[in-house]
Amino acid sequence: MSVVVGVIWAQTRDRVIGSEGTMPWHVPQDMAYFKQVTRGSPVVMGRRTWESLPEAFRPLPGRTNVVITADDDRAQQLSEQGAVTASSLEDAVERARPHAAETSTVWVMGGGAIYAEAINKGLARVAAVTQLDLSVDGDTYAPELDPAQWHLVSAAPEEGWQASESGVGYRFETYARR
Repeated sequence: MSVVVGVIWAQTRDRVIGSEGTMPWHVPQDMAYFKQVTRGSPVVMGRRTWESLPEAFRPLPGRTNVVITADDDRAQQLSEQGAVTASSLEDAVERARPHAAETSTVWVMGGGAIYAEAINKGLARVAAVTQLDLSVDGDTYAPELDPAQWHLVSAAPEEGWQASESGVGYRFETYARR
């Protein structure tokens, strides 16, 4: 079975994905989309992304959670909290692969440096991006998907935006590496 590595994030018009360890917006439909897309698949994240999750949702249910950390003491704590630990992105993907049997996808879910590494090293083959019609200040940005290397496969809705419960316009876009 071939396992595909995907990245999944929500971003503003300016590619902001975070501010001070949080998402500076509330779009329930994006959270539902994330859950739907990643359910049953292993997810890979950095330690700070793990720590940004509410304790009640760590590890994310219905998914093997692989957390990247170089700190051996922290790795032990993460293991005790239900995470599989890895020392690098490549190691994390390898540890996640056996858990991808049902979906054949390993999803990278952050943070910014982990996304950039997955894109720049050519590990990610698919990108599930929630576009938000919003401009906010942030300190963490999504990597740019170079049109020479990535193409849009689908968008919902195809034109325009849907309105979220919180009033933020959004749409779901899926890209594939060329």
